[in-house]
Amino acid sequence: MYRHSLRTRVAVAFAICVAVLSVVWGFAFFAAIKLSEDRVMTRQLQHAIESYPSMPTHLRGYDRASNLPESLQEWAQTNPEEGVYEFEKEELHVAVISTGNEQGHAFVVFDVAGIEAASSEDWWWLLVITGVVGTLGTLGFGLGIVVMRRAVAPVAQLAKVVADINPEQLSAEDHKRIESTRFGDDEVGLLARTIEKTLERISAFVERERYFTSSASHELRTPITVITGALELLEQSDLSATDVKTLNRVRRATLDMKITIEMFLCLSRETDDGLYNEMFLVMPLVSQAVEQQRYLLSGKFVDVEIDEYAKPIVCGHPQAFAIAVNNLVRNAFEHTLDGQGPITVRIKQNELLVTNQVSSDADERHTPTETSSHGYGLGLGIVQRLCEHNGWSFSLLSDEKRVIARLSW
Repeated sequence: MYRHSLRTRVAVAFAICVAVLSVVWGFAFFAAIKLSEDRVMTRQLQHAIESYPSMPTHLRGYDRASNLPESLQEWAQTNPEEGVYEFEKEELHVAVISTGNEQGHAFVVFDVAGIEAASSEDWWWLLVITGVVGTLGTLGFGLGIVVMRRAVAPVAQLAKVVADINPEQLSAEDHKRIESTRFGDDEVGLLARTIEKTLERISAFVERERYFTSSASHELRTPITVITGALELLEQSDLSATDVKTLNRVRRATLDMKITIEMFLCLSRETDDGLYNEMFLVMPLVSQAVEQQRYLLSGKFVDVEIDEYAKPIVCGHPQAFAIAVNNLVRNAFEHTLDGQGPITVRIKQNELLVTNQVSSDADERHTPTETSSHGYGLGLGIVQRLCEHNGWSFSLLSDEKRVIARLSW
């Protein structure tokens, strides 16, 4: 259980890393300085031992340039400014001092022959120091990675738990895995509690939706069944022509209501007992839709042509497909005026095309363009959603002469 916030843990982790690395680097530089001092003293002592019993004099003062070693006299005659100069070839370090008198400058010469390390030895030490620094840097990087992983481990654990949850099929095990008490009282725990509450709301919503769908399916269909039965009894009575027309209108309104109820119930279901994997023929559903909607052409001189180029079998929800086809046929029948036929229904192997003329100039050729389903009735928007539920594709093509609704699978 974590008692501190994620931000605090990350800050502490970085602080620890910086502190550890600072201490290590401090000891490393201190050791390098001490090692350099020891090397100089050791080299001086070794040089003295080699010269024993005569002790070498490394530092010598010269008040005139003419008294300098022969290799430095030519340089001294150039009247150099005050400072320290190094002559690698002669292995000498020379300090130029202003005396403030007529003699000009004085010189202090430090002979480092045999004291300074050889260039190869310097490169060797540089390689060792580089190796030590590289090792410390690698260890620091690895330490930072380990510490950071441990610091953000609760976030990674929560992300993995959320990724493994399917919101559409929540189980009791999912609720146990996302239980907020497993993540403490920090920001991660707050996020876990929020997700837990969200999942509870989703579960409650899904349960309410299932209850409503099952109840509405019965409560809405029962009145339709009663009305349909009453209409069948009325048909057996002696009715006048006016009553027959009224009865037909009631029958059509009842049929429209039934289709609408089936349509919305179909859209509201998350699952439908495996009906989304049924295999069914297209032609019977198309013929049924044409017959059910043919009353819309009453009084219109419009022909309906069904061209069956193939006998496709579709995998999906047959009721959803029937609702979609009914909507397309109904839309075509309603938007076709008197004498603007024919309405063509073409059945191909992978698509269904419903074409209706919107102008009498049917012989002219125009290139249809894809348009939005908005403005052509609520039914086409519902067709779009039904297709999305079943993995089908719906598009509406139109030009000045015709409108083509295409349903492909």
